[in-house]
Amino acid sequence: MVMLESRSMVFLFLFYYQVVSAEVHRERRYVAAVYEHRSILSPNPSALIDRHSALELMSRNLDIYEEQVIAAAEQGAQIIVFPEDGIHGFNFTRETIYPYLEFVPCPQSVKWNPCREPQLFSDTEVLQRLSCMALSNKMFLVANLGSKQPCGYNDLLCPPDGRYQFNTDVVFDANGTLVARYHKQNLYFEYAFNTPPKVDHVLFDTPFAGKFGVFTCFDILFYEPTVSLIKEYNVKQIVYPTAWMNQLPLLSAVEFQQAFATAFNINVLAANIHHPTLGMTGSGIYTPLKSFIYHDMESHDGKLLVAEISVMPPEREANARPGKSIEYPHNSFISLHIDDQVCNKKEHESHCRAAEKEAPPIFYREMMYDNFTLVPVRGVKGELHVCANTLCCYLNYQRPTISDELYALGVFDGLHTVHGTYYVQVCALVKCGGLSYNTCGQEVTDATALIDFQLGGNFSTSYIFPLLLMSGVNLDFTDHVGWKNNYYFMSKSGPSAGLVTAALYGRWYERD
Repeated sequence: MVMLESRSMVFLFLFYYQVVSAEVHRERRYVAAVYEHRSILSPNPSALIDRHSALELMSRNLDIYEEQVIAAAEQGAQIIVFPEDGIHGFNFTRETIYPYLEFVPCPQSVKWNPCREPQLFSDTEVLQRLSCMALSNKMFLVANLGSKQPCGYNDLLCPPDGRYQFNTDVVFDANGTLVARYHKQNLYFEYAFNTPPKVDHVLFDTPFAGKFGVFTCFDILFYEPTVSLIKEYNVKQIVYPTAWMNQLPLLSAVEFQQAFATAFNINVLAANIHHPTLGMTGSGIYTPLKSFIYHDMESHDGKLLVAEISVMPPEREANARPGKSIEYPHNSFISLHIDDQVCNKKEHESHCRAAEKEAPPIFYREMMYDNFTLVPVRGVKGELHVCANTLCCYLNYQRPTISDELYALGVFDGLHTVHGTYYVQVCALVKCGGLSYNTCGQEVTDATALIDFQLGGNFSTSYIFPLLLMSGVNLDFTDHVGWKNNYYFMSKSGPSAGLVTAALYGRWYERD
């Protein structure tokens, strides 16, 4: 009897310990910083200069970096992320960027602290300064720079000039040691750089938040290395240097960065470059439930963001996969009638009109360089659906009043071929630029209409990013997002501001 009681006590203790440990782990928090940097650019990036002149320009940007690391440390930051192209700039040729390039050894092959061992490798002045910043401020530091790597005749992929040139992210730990190096896989018209011969999955470990994954800018739209990194290693923290040119209505930087964090239920530390005249702004610290963002097309200054976030993002419905049913409270929504109807090319002319007596007019407009099929959103409430190829999009909406604004429901299911080639499936509720149909698809930043909606579609991919952009390029979060039978939905009631864009942006990677 005594033995049984003892075993019970031991079992209860172990159970209690496991529960408490899980809760403590879930509640672990860390302080992150990202800096949106207005980089000092070369006045003539097509002109060839010497290494000394290149270092002078990069040193001016590094001076600003150092100021921001100190400021972040004063606010308790444990990690800071700087943007892509922040140190050397952009628009170089292969030849003119060469003086800016550093030699970055593989951290898995050699343990190196550039601040403490500056003479170990040549052409590493930038790495030395970054290392010393991390060491002096006891902080993990993530930065982007150009790197060079010699190659020989036995390498069939070696460029004719005998070297690789990579767009490279480097990570230093709080002691200044180089702990990670990532070469960007998906280049965006970056003719000065080479695509790496093989895909890198780069991770680094921290004492405050476990493992982080690394990728850069355009990588975010592709399966390799981005999705495979997150899936294969179960990464919950991402550092993301970027030089992103905003493109509304679907690919504004903060809009897509948040959608990415939501879709994968992860934390994303995103640092963008700040050049509003080029449409480049939008950085943030994102969790699936809260975002700390900066987007400013007027200011000429950079911006430091510092926020405390949870190590373990809370589970969201977005993780559900096809076949798992999620129930949605309909509240103010009209019951949405969904059948097993699937659009195909023969049905394209009818555009999947169900039993509507007076179907809204269908029109076609280019949006994001893709040919969307759209229908106007009319009245204070209603149900709409519109199809293209195999994708049918459904909208259930209501609004307190009709504003003097035109909205449309659009669908695209096809290969995007401008500024990159990749297959997308999109259901989008967008505000048009004016009151005529030919303004739908234009870039819009302000809106007054408060719209409650449920938006969904019969997507063929499970990789779907929920975009929700409000007036003034502000963000909001969906109430519900996930699969319901074979349809993926997002819904929102009581929006915080006028709606600019609500969209489900699906990536069908296998069809790229």
